Amino acid sequence: MQPFHLAFPTTDLAATRAFLVDAIGAKVGREAARWVDFDLFGHQVTAHLVDHGEAAPTNPVDGHAVPAFHFGVVLEWSAWESLAERLRQRDVRFVIEPYVRFAGKPGEQGTFFVRDPAGTALEFKTFRDMNQLFAT
Repeated sequence: MQPFHLAFPTTDLAATRAFLVDAIGAKVGREAARWVDFDLFGHQVTAHLVDHGEAAPTNPVDGHAVPAFHFGVVLEWSAWESLAERLRQRDVRFVIEPYVRFAGKPGEQGTFFVRDPAGTALEFKTFRDMNQLFAT
């Protein structure tokens, strides 16, 4: 799989940097006064400093208010469980607690959401069978 690149806005670059490094475990790449590149599980994610903005809209999914703008990584099941535990140990608040969707069905997956200090939503997912990433 090819790594992807995603850039996202943040209103607090230092806090976003600390959260991604300390809580999530990302590595820092290049950085400048108004942006930082991160190695997020082998993908290049860039936080860009912006002025304060409006709250992000949500969509209803499985009874949860899922942030319409979000990004994340699909992890192996054990890595997903380890990351959830790491976040709990650091008292990171889950927007949506870890849970399993489509249990026992095609596309069975685990998911959870957190926000960085600037409010950007991150979703981390896992699949019982990675070959069902795009199952319908």
